[in-house]
Amino acid sequence: MTTALDLLADGVVLAGGDGRVTAVNAAAAGWLGVDASAAVGSPLGDVLALQDHEGRDWCSLNCPYDGLPTRTAVPEQSWLLPDGTEVLVVAKLHRSSLDRPVEQVAVSIRSGRGRARLDRERSDLVATVAHELRSPLTGVKGFVQALLNRWDKLTDEQRKLMLTTVASDSDRLSRLIAELLDVARIDTGRLQLYPRPVDPTVLVQRVADSVSAGTSRPIELTVLAPVPEVTVDPDKFTQVVTNLVENAVRHGEGSVAVRLEPAEHAPDVPGVRLVVEDEGEGISPEIRRRVFTKFWTGGKSGGSGLGLYLVNGLVRAHDGTVVIGDAAGGGARIEVLLPASAPHE
Repeated sequence: MTTALDLLADGVVLAGGDGRVTAVNAAAAGWLGVDASAAVGSPLGDVLALQDHEGRDWCSLNCPYDGLPTRTAVPEQSWLLPDGTEVLVVAKLHRSSLDRPVEQVAVSIRSGRGRARLDRERSDLVATVAHELRSPLTGVKGFVQALLNRWDKLTDEQRKLMLTTVASDSDRLSRLIAELLDVARIDTGRLQLYPRPVDPTVLVQRVADSVSAGTSRPIELTVLAPVPEVTVDPDKFTQVVTNLVENAVRHGEGSVAVRLEPAEHAPDVPGVRLVVEDEGEGISPEIRRRVFTKFWTGGKSGGSGLGLYLVNGLVRAHDGTVVIGDAAGGGARIEVLLPASAPHE
């Protein structure tokens, strides 16, 4: 007979105050390799055949019926089933009052695949960050070593070129570290903005000139006046524009078109629209939602996978919106709409 416990995806084992099992659902019976009806009345330690990597069993290690009267639960722990599969186990200890002994123990068992997936994602994060940090750091170390070893043999022009490259790679390292910190602040809701009225044309022009200096790809900036002032954090706004333009350079082919124009953020709410278009393969509609997730990378050019996640987070923090579409030439078109007023706290 199917009970309500059998409908649960997690395994459940219940035991009374005498330490004997009162119920085992179908999921737990399958994982533990026991017969659910036959297990009723057996000692909890015999039914809960779980061991850690040192061969200790769950009951003797956690002693659910002992301890302080204020103890109400056993925190989640990783344990091994008889066949070696990893599961996550948590227990609730029930008392009628704090001065009474434990009257019922409810043990919940669930698959450890989610934890394993999270561990893999963390490993991927470490590998991605390590790769992105190592690339410019290798350049800095190489040029500094060359300058130290061959200073007298190098011309002034060669020294200047090496030092310029070191400065560029150092800026890249600083930006990556700042991006990682901003990702953490966005995730925890601790991102701080320091908005003030600025001319967006000046900031966008500065970014376009800076990126143009580091690439052979033409960047065409169009400003449709009159563009109103916007009350934004200038550093964060510059970060948004830089990530969009560099992303277009990295993933597109040919020229990059940047357009800044006045727009209504909402009815009767003045604002600005920033549009960045490339001539690459574009972003298909079915993956556009995933583009704004952390460490998403597409195409062959790689990258940290943080750029568009930060763009979306920073724009939303300014009460703006980001929309992905198709450029006229077939590439990607990313549109940012920002209100001219200050963002809400």
